[in-house]
Amino acid sequence: MNKKKDRVPHLDGPLLDKAVFNISKVATLEHYPFSLNIIQKINEITFPTNVTFLVGENGTGKSTILEALAYKAGFGLEGGSKNIHVTTSREETYTGAQRLADIITLSWRFKPKHGYFFRAESFFNIANHIDTLAQEDGKAYIAYGGKSLHEQSHGESFLSFFKHGLSKNSFFILDEPEAALSPQRQLSLMSIINDLTTTSQAQFIIATHSPILLAYPQATIYSCDTGVLEKIAYKETQHYKVTKEFLDNPERYLHYLFD
Repeated sequence: MNKKKDRVPHLDGPLLDKAVFNISKVATLEHYPFSLNIIQKINEITFPTNVTFLVGENGTGKSTILEALAYKAGFGLEGGSKNIHVTTSREETYTGAQRLADIITLSWRFKPKHGYFFRAESFFNIANHIDTLAQEDGKAYIAYGGKSLHEQSHGESFLSFFKHGLSKNSFFILDEPEAALSPQRQLSLMSIINDLTTTSQAQFIIATHSPILLAYPQATIYSCDTGVLEKIAYKETQHYKVTKEFLDNPERYLHYLFD
């Protein structure tokens, strides 16, 4: 490997500057995902910090946006690196994200060679693929803690990947990385993210429901909850509000739910 060529220059900002959405290219807004109000109203998404979060209730469109960004950046829609593409779903499963990607232009300050699209729901398939690679090349497990991800618990395999599979000066898109992580392991993931972004030009775009991850200092948070993508403060997110109110007075919440 030519380390000089892989070296990323010091940048005044993250690797990806912004994503521009040209909705005028769409012939009709009747079909998904262009039928979503939030998609119709996005002009661009800027990334002023090295860590950006997309938050919102299920069905608000955040995962579709994330998938489209990942596809446009060269990652497989089921997750993986630019060299690892796994396809297990029907072709039409991801046509919405592909259509959205077609109208997106990514504006890079510097386009890195390395990166990863992590999807919690398809991580099992990635683990299968790595096992297949390991049968041909014993070094395939090196980047994943030295052993099959299936030989670890769900949470351990997630954290093992985050510890060993994420590298400096790379671009990462993570879809609900907290899915198998305990609160303590989520803090470990935050530490890994911090190490990479403070010692290199690594960048993260993350869709999450975790109020713990959302507390990452100086992160940019975009909410999809109102049908319009808008920047929001951590303590204004529904994830923070509901969690704090519940922990402050669980009895009141439970009484209201069960009465």
